[in-house]
Amino acid sequence: MNVQFKKGVLELCVLALLDKQDRYGYELVQKISDQIAISEGTVYPLLRRLTKEEYFTTYLQESTEGPSRKYYRLTEKGRKYLYELIQEWQEFISGVNQLIKEGVNHE
Repeated sequence: MNVQFKKGVLELCVLALLDKQDRYGYELVQKISDQIAISEGTVYPLLRRLTKEEYFTTYLQESTEGPSRKYYRLTEKGRKYLYELIQEWQEFISGVNQLIKEGVNHE
């Protein structure tokens, strides 16, 4: 898949995955890579930026499998931003699908 496509939707994917439950970084990477081929290195800078922009808060939690894990929790500001992105995404894909319908010959 085109790298620019992925970059654009990665933020939306991360926010969406945090809407229902808190998750730690590697868990987010795994969930996303189940659906979209991404490298681990693309998610962590995004998490740092979104935390800095106050869309998440973080906390450490003990892990039975090694060191404590840093969990990300969506803030109210993050949830609002997520819903705005979902709206924009739906309008975007609707427009793109319309253009594909008009432009592609389905014979």
